[in-house]
Amino acid sequence: MSEGFTLWFTGLSGAGKSTLANLVAEELRGRGHRVEILDGDEVRTNLSKGLGFSKEDRDTNIRRIGWVCRLLARNGVIAISAAISPYREIRDEVRGIHDRFFEAFVHCPIPTLAERDVKGLYKKALAGEIKNFTGVSDPYEEPLNPEIILNSETETKEQSLARLLAALEAQKFIFPSGGAR
Repeated sequence: MSEGFTLWFTGLSGAGKSTLANLVAEELRGRGHRVEILDGDEVRTNLSKGLGFSKEDRDTNIRRIGWVCRLLARNGVIAISAAISPYREIRDEVRGIHDRFFEAFVHCPIPTLAERDVKGLYKKALAGEIKNFTGVSDPYEEPLNPEIILNSETETKEQSLARLLAALEAQKFIFPSGGAR
């Protein structure tokens, strides 16, 4: 059995966290790893139903995701979280409960996110029509020392995936494709 760990994607809404989580999960499963994804939207629907978007509720949601990731990781699963997780203190708290934790910051500036946003949420938030929107009317605290920064404005998803896999290999979270386990 492979050694589990938590791969924690953080970044603003629409930056590409879920896309990259799904791509890396597919690659890791193809290499024989057991992988589970905890997507922020799905967790809110199932594990954190009833929580709002106050700071306290957001913190509770991230703590729950972190706790489930820890359980999975200690049982040999690669647990992937793809949630905005806007507050640095709670991300650091979650990191502290894990033996093996890899933070991937998916960076993309708000003007680019607003251009990509098919639902128009950023435009509404920037116009003041949506309150407590992370990165606009509610804070997003970028990580200070993530293991990797992926820039979805300037990199293709394939380039980001390749850099992520190389970083996971270099830091001994996974073996190179075809390498010994």
